[in-house]
Amino acid sequence: MNQPSIWKSDWDLARTALTDWWAGKGLALWVTAPKDEPWEDIPAPEPAPDRETFWFNTEHRVQREMHRMANTFFGGVSAPMMNIDIGPGSLGFYLGAKVNLDEDTVWSEPVIDDPDTFPEIRFDPANPYWKKHLAIYDAALESAEGRYLVGFPDLIENIDTLAQLRGSQPVIWDLVERPEWVQARIAEIDRAFLEVQNLLAPRLMDRWGGTAFSCFDIWGKGLTFKVQCDFCCMISPLMFRKFIKPSLEFQASHMDNVLFHLDGSEALPQLDNILALEGVNGIEWTPTYGEPWGGDRCWYDLYRRIKAAGKIAQAVFVEPEEVEPLIEAVGPEGMFIMTKTKTESEARALLSRTGWKGET
Repeated sequence: MNQPSIWKSDWDLARTALTDWWAGKGLALWVTAPKDEPWEDIPAPEPAPDRETFWFNTEHRVQREMHRMANTFFGGVSAPMMNIDIGPGSLGFYLGAKVNLDEDTVWSEPVIDDPDTFPEIRFDPANPYWKKHLAIYDAALESAEGRYLVGFPDLIENIDTLAQLRGSQPVIWDLVERPEWVQARIAEIDRAFLEVQNLLAPRLMDRWGGTAFSCFDIWGKGLTFKVQCDFCCMISPLMFRKFIKPSLEFQASHMDNVLFHLDGSEALPQLDNILALEGVNGIEWTPTYGEPWGGDRCWYDLYRRIKAAGKIAQAVFVEPEEVEPLIEAVGPEGMFIMTKTKTESEARALLSRTGWKGET
C-alpha cells in the first residue's frame, strides 16, 4: 500500500483541492518546476544498453523515475507520481498484441488476421508483458517508502484496444460487415479491463482511500481513471452511441472518478456524445499537434461548453503566462490547469498570485 508522500509538504491541501475539483467546486492548479535542491540525492541511472532494459528492467525504470521526482518541485495539486507505463495501451499488450519497443515509445502490431477463427479475447495472468509490468509495479511500491504515489497504468480500452489487436483499417470494415462481432469483442475487452483493474486496485489504493492515474497526474478518493476513444474520430456520432457509449459507461460504473481524454480536433464532432456519458466526471482536452496548446484563448469556449454541461475540465500544456487569463475567462470552478515553469521561484510566485494556500 502506498504510504504518505514526503516529497510534498502540502499534500493534505492538494488532496482537498482535488476532491473539490472532482465535485466541480474548485480550481486544481498543477505547477511543476526543476527543484532548487533535490528532495534526496538520487542519481540518474546509467543509459540503458538496450530497449528491453529501458522499458522492462525494474531497477532502471524505478531509479529513472525516482531521479526525476527527487529533482522536481510539486506545486499546487501536483504530486510525485511514479509513471511506469509501457507506452499507451498496456491492456492490448496483456491481451496478446505484438509489442515493438522504440527509444521513447511503444507500439503494437495486430494479431487478429481472421476474425472468424480468432478465439475469444481473454486476459491471461501468465501473459509475459503483464508479468513484466507487474514486476515493475511491485518494485516501485517497494521503493516508495512514503516518497511518492504509484498510479494506475494507461491501459486504454474498448475499440481502441480492439484496433491494437486487429488493426484500425480492418476494424472500420468490421463495423460495417460484422457489427455483432465488434460488439462481442468490445464486451470481451471490457471484461478483461475489469479483471486487470481488480488485480491492480488493492496494490495501488493508498492510505487516504484514493488512487492516482499518473499519466494524467490526477488523484481522487476511490478508483481514479482516464478513459478514451481515439477511434471515435473515424466513426459517426451514431456509431459512437451504438458501439462505444455502452463500453465507456460500463467502465465508468466500476470507477469513482473518471476523466475522458479528448484527443485532437478530429474528435470534437463527438463532444455532445461524450458530454452525455453517464459516470464520466470530466474531459481532458489535448489539442492536435501543431494547433495552439491548451491555454490558448481559442479553446476558452470549449472549456465553457464542457462546464456548462455539468462536467469538469482539464487543460494541459498551458504556458505560465496563460494561466491567469484562462482562469479569468472561464472561471476557476471545475478547472484543472497544468503548467510548468522554468524555476521554482516562478512556480511559487504563480501559486501565490492565484491564491494557493499551501506551500508557496
